[in-house]
Amino acid sequence: MIALIAMIAFGAGSGFAQAPAAGAPGSAPGQTAPASQAKPAQSATAPGAAAGGAAPSAAPAEKVDPSKDAAIRHLMEITDTSKMGDRISNMITMRVRSVMSQSLPQDQLDKFMETFSDKFSAGAPPSAITDAIIPIYARHFSMEDIQNLIQFYESPLGQRVVKTLPLVAQESQETGLELDQNAAMHVLRGMSDDYPQLKQILPPDNSKPEAAPAPKPAPGAAPAPPAAPSKPQQ
Repeated sequence: MIALIAMIAFGAGSGFAQAPAAGAPGSAPGQTAPASQAKPAQSATAPGAAAGGAAPSAAPAEKVDPSKDAAIRHLMEITDTSKMGDRISNMITMRVRSVMSQSLPQDQLDKFMETFSDKFSAGAPPSAITDAIIPIYARHFSMEDIQNLIQFYESPLGQRVVKTLPLVAQESQETGLELDQNAAMHVLRGMSDDYPQLKQILPPDNSKPEAAPAPKPAPGAAPAPPAAPSKPQQ
């Protein structure tokens, strides 16, 4: 159970940047929605499910001007950030299943996950992530900034950035990880003479070139004559 709690607490952070909630579409670029149509910022956590008890309380969300709130929601919608809550919820659910599959038989695991998913989605709806992020946007960007960002992300280049940047980030991370792993292995192998224990745990070094095999004689070529015996010295 401790491992499960630690997995949820620390493991979710790795996917937060790619995870969002269903945010309501806001106003068009350069426009602001009337206060009667804009959603005010809501609390970061929703009321807990009746069956599972109330969700832990959080500090009240910062108040955001309704027109700016609507513009931020629109920006999050066109940049796919509004799906962050869904991604985080799915990631945590999959991690919980992965951990619990090692403790429960399959027939109990399915029932456990069904109950967990129902209570989890009721106690922490994905839309709560969007509501919690809006004050962060409002704190760091002015209304003019938000409108300029909307104008960019609604352009063809902006939409291409939205679709392509996650792939660029993933490939960049994989490339950097591979370079650092290779460098770390090189350092560890260089230290193995001083620390013989490393030789027992490090994988074989496949980067060293193997000895080239002896060249085969050309087809039809006569075999080389045997070397003449050396004359005995007198």
